[in-house]
Amino acid sequence: MSHGRWKTRRERELAEGFTEADGVAEARREIRLSMAPAKAVFEGRTELGLTRDEPADRAGLGKVQISGIEGSDTVPTLPLLAKLARALDSSGNIALGNEDTRIKLIAHHTDAA
Repeated sequence: MSHGRWKTRRERELAEGFTEADGVAEARREIRLSMAPAKAVFEGRTELGLTRDEPADRAGLGKVQISGIEGSDTVPTLPLLAKLARALDSSGNIALGNEDTRIKLIAHHTDAA
């Protein structure tokens, strides 16, 4: 079954009142929670046009550590996330909710045209 068909089937099941088992729903929440810092670091780095080496050097980390964080293999602690935000010349916002978790790194500089 292709991913497109699976998504359609899942959406149809949810619309028909299908509910996932508590364990499955909790696993999905945990995965989203662990992926939030990965997405924030990746987007912050690519928004600045940096390679993995540059923020790693600025934060005193290895490129492999940045790769692990961006790939959700490693979930950074809050102090490490703060260090990465500084390395990316950014501030961070964290929003934790039941169904939605967002971490956003906001760059301190703006490009003047």
